[in-house]
Amino acid sequence: MIDLISEPARIPLAMLVVFASAKLMAEVFERIGQPGIVGEILAGIVIGPSLLNWIAPNEFLTALAELGAMFLLFRVGLEVKASELLTLGGTATLVAASGVVVPFLAGWGILLAWGASGNEAIFVGAAMVATSVGITARVLAPRNLLQATASKIILAAAVIDDVFGLLVLAVVSGLSRGQLNVAELALTGVLACGFTIAIAKWGTRAMEKVIPRLSENLRVGEGQFALAMCMMLALSLGAIYAGVAAIIGAFLAGLALAESITPRVKDLAQGVTELLVPFFLAGIGLHLDLTVFSEWRNILLAGIILVAAVISKFVGCGLGALNLGKADALRVGVGMIPRGEVGMVVAQIGLGLGIIEQHVYGAVVFMSVATTVVAPPLINKAFRGLVTAGRKGGSE
Repeated sequence: MIDLISEPARIPLAMLVVFASAKLMAEVFERIGQPGIVGEILAGIVIGPSLLNWIAPNEFLTALAELGAMFLLFRVGLEVKASELLTLGGTATLVAASGVVVPFLAGWGILLAWGASGNEAIFVGAAMVATSVGITARVLAPRNLLQATASKIILAAAVIDDVFGLLVLAVVSGLSRGQLNVAELALTGVLACGFTIAIAKWGTRAMEKVIPRLSENLRVGEGQFALAMCMMLALSLGAIYAGVAAIIGAFLAGLALAESITPRVKDLAQGVTELLVPFFLAGIGLHLDLTVFSEWRNILLAGIILVAAVISKFVGCGLGALNLGKADALRVGVGMIPRGEVGMVVAQIGLGLGIIEQHVYGAVVFMSVATTVVAPPLINKAFRGLVTAGRKGGSE
């Protein structure tokens, strides 16, 4: 539909269609007692190529989606104290490690049993490793549950998970090309871990000294917000060069600034987040192509991968958090289920290298979207006992 519109009108029309559709579906789902985030993702499926074909993914919408994810994680970081997150590092590392190993083996084993090549099976396993923490954060943040112990474990584990996932992808890509540069892999791992630990451990102290001094000397309007945006974008860029996702840099920027900025900055960041996040969520739905499920065999494969993706993350991450008690272990397991855009990126790399066939790519994309859709109701149910306490400002 957008292709028939004149060039100057395409951008505002595309934004209107995506934003209005996402918010309309979110309103509908909230009214029927379901998480609005599910409606926003389904809006992308409805208006996208799979159904109405009003709009298709493009470079502009992808950029808005990436910005939406960055602002979402930045805003989440502003609500979390780095000192509290670091104290949970041991449990979070265990959760992340088990949440990588179990899903990888599940995806790899399923594809081998299906008759796929070894490299294709490895790529599907890698696609099942990633966690899209933005989805879980989007469910928990409006309910003031980011201070709950399980929430902090999920956030910390998701950051570590991104580093582990990066290393898995690097190994898989190297093996698929027939060459694995161990020195380069080790350097990437050291850079990614070093960048994450340094910002999480010392970023808050540095910002508590720097931000107040700079703010006093700035004359531009909303000077502290401008500093915060520069910090977010700089650390997002740094994260990319360190080898991890830009959203991890955005989260770490929020973490570093959480105790040094004014409530006004948080309000401004929230406004931008509310504008951009619907493009991130609807964008997940836009990428789903239902035509690959024209054969029952492909439908069966997609269903098996979806079930394995949900169970493997739930079991793997839940086992890693058992020392917190069964209730929190359940919350952590459920909170790590969404794959979102991360799984799709891995699948796209495999498709681009000619390793993953089109129907397998479709199954992985379906898994990424479906886990993102099924997770919010499960997260709501798992955290139900904490909602009242969270709204009163408590944690657990």
